[in-house]
Amino acid sequence: MSESDSVQVTLTVRAAEKRDAGRGVARIPEIARRKLGVLSGDTVVIDGEKTTIAKMWPADPSIPETVIQIDGDTRANAGVHVGDTVAVRAKDTAAIRQAERVTLGAPSELTEAESQLAERVATQKLRNRPIRAGEQIRIEGVAPEPFTVLDTDPDGDVRITSSTSINVTQADPTASGSADNPPSSSEPAGERDPEPETSSGVTYEDIGGLDEELELVREMIELPLSEPDLFQRLGVEPPSGVLLYGPPGTGKTLIARAVANEVDANFETVSGPEIMSKYKGESEEQLRETFEAARENSPTIIFFDEIDSIAGTRDDDGDAENRIVGQLLTLMDGLDARGEVIVIGATNRVDSIDPALRRGGRFDREIQIGVPDEEGRKEILQVHTRGMPLSDDVRIDKIAARTHGFVGADLDAVASEAAMAAIRGRPTDTDGRTAWNQDPKVTKAHFDAALASVEPSAMREYVAESPTTDFTDVGGLEDAKRTLRESVEWPLTYDRLFEETNTNPPSGVLLYGPPGTGKTLLARALAGETDVNFVRVDGPEIVDRYVGESEKAIRKVFERARQAAPSIVFFDEIDAIAGTRGESHEVTERVVSQLLTELDGMSENPNLVVLAATNRRDFIDPALLRPGRLDTHVLVPEPDLEARRKILEVHTRGKPFADDVDINAFADEFEGYTGADLEALVRDASMKAIREVATEYGPEEANERAGDVVIERSHLEAAKGALEGEQ
Repeated sequence: MSESDSVQVTLTVRAAEKRDAGRGVARIPEIARRKLGVLSGDTVVIDGEKTTIAKMWPADPSIPETVIQIDGDTRANAGVHVGDTVAVRAKDTAAIRQAERVTLGAPSELTEAESQLAERVATQKLRNRPIRAGEQIRIEGVAPEPFTVLDTDPDGDVRITSSTSINVTQADPTASGSADNPPSSSEPAGERDPEPETSSGVTYEDIGGLDEELELVREMIELPLSEPDLFQRLGVEPPSGVLLYGPPGTGKTLIARAVANEVDANFETVSGPEIMSKYKGESEEQLRETFEAARENSPTIIFFDEIDSIAGTRDDDGDAENRIVGQLLTLMDGLDARGEVIVIGATNRVDSIDPALRRGGRFDREIQIGVPDEEGRKEILQVHTRGMPLSDDVRIDKIAARTHGFVGADLDAVASEAAMAAIRGRPTDTDGRTAWNQDPKVTKAHFDAALASVEPSAMREYVAESPTTDFTDVGGLEDAKRTLRESVEWPLTYDRLFEETNTNPPSGVLLYGPPGTGKTLLARALAGETDVNFVRVDGPEIVDRYVGESEKAIRKVFERARQAAPSIVFFDEIDAIAGTRGESHEVTERVVSQLLTELDGMSENPNLVVLAATNRRDFIDPALLRPGRLDTHVLVPEPDLEARRKILEVHTRGKPFADDVDINAFADEFEGYTGADLEALVRDASMKAIREVATEYGPEEANERAGDVVIERSHLEAAKGALEGEQ
């Protein structure tokens, strides 16, 4: 052993960066790197319960000096978990020979075509990677489960090069072990094999944007299973249950599966509807059998997906549901205090679960799995694009910035849809398609197409949209635009200025003015300008004759908007639901009270802004208009001459006008016209020009003459006369 091999450092294991999963990389801090005397790309030996090798890369400066970041495969090969300590030492480069041949065992049965694909991808993905027989490696883009290194030529530690021949065959479950890890002696007691069972499936590197939540789940689940004696010495009982709640698609099930894989625990999934039976007592018996099997095969995690479907609040009508809840309560109370069986429940309707299940001793901790922020979305996209051949014009951070309100499942759909768009856009000729298939690429245009077709599920039922309209589509109204920018865009753009001056941004903006002046258009343009989610709520849609339903609708709108922040909630015709109390209907009064409560609670979330529009400001309850609620009032007046010119410029953009048409001169003639009137006038003039051609020629000839259509002064004057006649 050389002198460099004898120097070692002790570091604490942490999960790898999302982009490093499956790459056999160990990131270590600069101090440890200097002590070991290694450079980027050198091989290091990691000693845990077992020994493995990895390629050393420097860690980010923000990572603590005592930490090593390795992925799920490397952790399994070293026989360690997150939080364990390992000894790291340098590996003599001369001791790692180039591999002439490597045989990989597939995790599942592959067809001949799939094996050839795996061999081709493995040659690219594993190049320059140090490996040894008996270890597991993951090949992104081929299979979610890891492959096993069955054999190498020469033996010992080898490095895969471009000339290495890689063969993929069916894995032999008896073939494990290596020079450093003989199968007969290195296994922990109980013959628990970490390769195929415990580290297949989801690892911590497959979960993006949920680091804090994952840490909370780990301390509630990993500690009781890995160090049960610690709780006994402290004189406390370990937690018996964790309830994960949040919108659909945020990663609740994924977290449960990852923790089960990482802690070497058995994983029992109970799907609510599956255990329901029409025969009395059968559902309870299935629950008892599940818990009994969990105790026999402990340590075990029992995972109840959609637990609200079997554990709703008990009432007089639901006999079967009441019995299941009662049985579940009894079983959770009877769990062994050693903490070897832990129950995880997942739901997106936490308030519907029976309160008796949510007390201490049952579901001890409730952890919210929320909608990810921009940094979280970037991590999630890194996970889902890890094995994707991206073009140079694809910027993950830019996509993350555009996907407000998208949960993990939505971003997975975006990545999948982008890949499908790339496949649809392949060359049509045989040679071109064959060449593309050998070297596919997913481009920015493919992601743009995917984003246009995938909606954020956290807001889908409220028709959240990211409008394409911006302020260039709004003629005039410069004062209103400036006020809206300062109220909505500035808190998002200049958040540091607001923080340093301890200034709370406006929480609500009321647009008021005559009908047709552009209030709704301004709200949509603002959302397009700031690139945030836009939730439009028409006042009359909220009103419901049943007591409590209108208030519930308001609560849900704000709840979803908060989850998908930054977002704008726009109440159009707010006077329909927010009339002065004492002078309006009882339902309206309750809605006003609920609105006041929600607006008062908005100071906790500066990324949520309420816009409202009305042409009857005097009818709105005064309490809504005071500072701290809808405190910024913006008049959207009838346009003056300059504004009319700009409005006409917007609506006449790209239209084929005759030379005798002077739009600026026409603006002088439309005193008192609103933006809606001017839009109607231009549209009517266009229709008159189309009508002349359509009535003179048949459809086919008329379409051929489309380039000859001209909107003349006479058409505009006729449209103006018709509009004045209606008024």
